[in-house]
Amino acid sequence: MGKFSHYLKRTGLVIYLVGLHVLVGYLLIDKYIVRNLFLENWTPENISSSGIQASPLPTPEPETTPVPVPVAEPEASVPSGAINLIIPVQGVTRDKLIDTFSDSRSEGRVHDAIDIAAPLGTPVLAAADGEVAKFYDSQKGGVTIYQLSANRKYFFYYAHLERRDEHIAEKQFIKAGTVIGYVGDTGNAGKGNYHLHFAITSATNPDRFWEGVSIDPYKILMGQAVLQ
Repeated sequence: MGKFSHYLKRTGLVIYLVGLHVLVGYLLIDKYIVRNLFLENWTPENISSSGIQASPLPTPEPETTPVPVPVAEPEASVPSGAINLIIPVQGVTRDKLIDTFSDSRSEGRVHDAIDIAAPLGTPVLAAADGEVAKFYDSQKGGVTIYQLSANRKYFFYYAHLERRDEHIAEKQFIKAGTVIGYVGDTGNAGKGNYHLHFAITSATNPDRFWEGVSIDPYKILMGQAVLQ
């Protein structure tokens, strides 16, 4: 009986060791062989169709091209001390201006001004700040206004007006953009030839509005030159 008991113990130990080796071998095969084969031969689609839920792969974000931010061009500025002259006819823009300064006129004269065409009655505006120097009516200019610039260096001459605005008077200081009259065809403009005759002269003497050296208004209004 003693020998038989000893035999059973040894047999049990052998069975235990064999089982332990089998278990270790199974674990090694599962870890290093089966799983590697599984990962190499199964795609996410195969895994999903087999009933195993695969974690979704992250979707790469599309590349974007930076949109350039437009940079505003700096606005043209008048040099310090210069006169900021506006177009003296309401609604007229620079692209409508024509340089008629050197055009010939009757009796061998040179125009020495700019003609700005506009419908009858269009408001005429003060081209700059300054004092109304003189109301004057003449055969050539018709109904006119002389204005002395704020720095008293220039005269602005507005001619062929239909009429002057009733709210301005001689010796009155007015601001640029003030309505001073209305486009017409008085004087020698020609019937139906509605326009403003606008001239600039240097004020050699602020008390003598009819004298001075003519300056091309077109270049000033177009920003090609300035009045200092």
